[in-house]
Amino acid sequence: MKVQMDNKGIVTLTDDTSQKLESGSMWNEDLRPTTKREHSWTTWSFAALWIGMCLCIPSYTMSSAMISVGMNWWQALLTIFLGNCIILIPILLNSHAGTKFGIPYPVFARLWFGSKGAHIPTVTRAIVSAAWFGINTWIGTTAIDTLLGVAIHSWSRIPYHTAIVFVVFLLLNIMVGFKGPQAIKWLMIISAPVVGISSIFLLIWAIKSAHGLGPLLTTPGKFNTPGSFFKVFFPSLTSVIAFWATMALSIPDFARYANSHKASVIGQGFALPLTMTIFSFIGIFVTSTTAIIFGHTIWQPVELLSKFPTPVVFIGAILVVMACLSINVGANLVAPARAIENMSPNRISFGLGVIITGIVAVFMQPWYLMSNFSTLLYSFLGTLGAFLGPIDGIAIADYWVIRKRRLHLGELYSPDGRYTYTSGFNWSSIYAFALGVIIPALGLVIPALSFLWENALIFGFVISGICYALLMRNDKSLLTKEEYDAITINSEDDTVYEVINK
Repeated sequence: MKVQMDNKGIVTLTDDTSQKLESGSMWNEDLRPTTKREHSWTTWSFAALWIGMCLCIPSYTMSSAMISVGMNWWQALLTIFLGNCIILIPILLNSHAGTKFGIPYPVFARLWFGSKGAHIPTVTRAIVSAAWFGINTWIGTTAIDTLLGVAIHSWSRIPYHTAIVFVVFLLLNIMVGFKGPQAIKWLMIISAPVVGISSIFLLIWAIKSAHGLGPLLTTPGKFNTPGSFFKVFFPSLTSVIAFWATMALSIPDFARYANSHKASVIGQGFALPLTMTIFSFIGIFVTSTTAIIFGHTIWQPVELLSKFPTPVVFIGAILVVMACLSINVGANLVAPARAIENMSPNRISFGLGVIITGIVAVFMQPWYLMSNFSTLLYSFLGTLGAFLGPIDGIAIADYWVIRKRRLHLGELYSPDGRYTYTSGFNWSSIYAFALGVIIPALGLVIPALSFLWENALIFGFVISGICYALLMRNDKSLLTKEEYDAITINSEDDTVYEVINK
């Protein structure tokens, strides 16, 4: 029986199948597969998404933090570029599943962890997103607080003034988050050029104040031997990769709206590494020149913002808020809200998931994570990479190696379908995930194996991916080509598609 249709590489459910699943416990308006009409995102939509998310304060602080730990400009820039090229690979691989089958990340996770086991990777990702949400909210808070302190001299004497701003800005983020992924496209289209142009002005100011690029280009790194450099390089590279490891998992939340695989690949393939590298250069150069201009290195952009006249502080604070809103809504609210919603699709709405994410973010203490660069760059990013790497490895091994991109879309929404596995849990993925976390963690207790933990994301990715592929190679949930063809209508003609679903 034909239950789905493949039209130019995009698979949708037939109307009859959708109607049968609508009343099920695993289906709601936010988690259902996208329709053909909803595949409307173009190349520019994805480029704007990534430009808007990359032009954020954590991107700036991560690159400038590398200067603070001893790298020179080209070492830091090379680390940033290489790390983003590496993480781009799983981003594009997981995007394919979202584009082809129109499914969000929690539903994608059902494929490899099971209908109930999917909560393991989605909640893991949600906790990380909540932490990032808190970090960006705190950055926006300090920017606004700085603005008010400069404009209103008595502001700093108000009890709990920073806490007041934090609560107000948190609520603003939550209100914007209610609009969902489709609204994010327009937010990014507006914020990306505004923040980008402002970054260029900041670079021009730094060049003029430092009398050229000379101070940056001639400042040597602090590492005298290759060994001392690589001791910092590899953890830094892992941190760069981990920076977007969350999006590498949940990118189907956005890729499901792509109008073609080409639009997704080109838009993301150029925007992510180029924007991160260019913006990182701005962060690196401005951080380097602050030592000359102010007598000490300022790696926090908000602290730098406070050094300018009041009108500039006002404009800068607005831009910081815009940048924080862009990445918060795009990268840090959608995925956890979807994960929470997936726990009980019939009872929990996307909006409620957004509210819960905001509450969790407060308990993650973002003010501590942003207290110094080593906490953010190594402790936080390094630890999250140890958990996200194995999940990425399992996702890619499942979709590309084991299933060869063949899914029964309808059964992802069936509580007793082939992707239920054993009482809702796929133990093969759980075993593979555990090994991918435990083996690198040996580096924490065995000094000779410290390199495993320092590169936990990469080792976890490989270990879990290989283990999962071996355990799942003959699983009964796999579809053969003949079985896939038996349930799928293949057509390159849009007219045929419209007639079938009329």
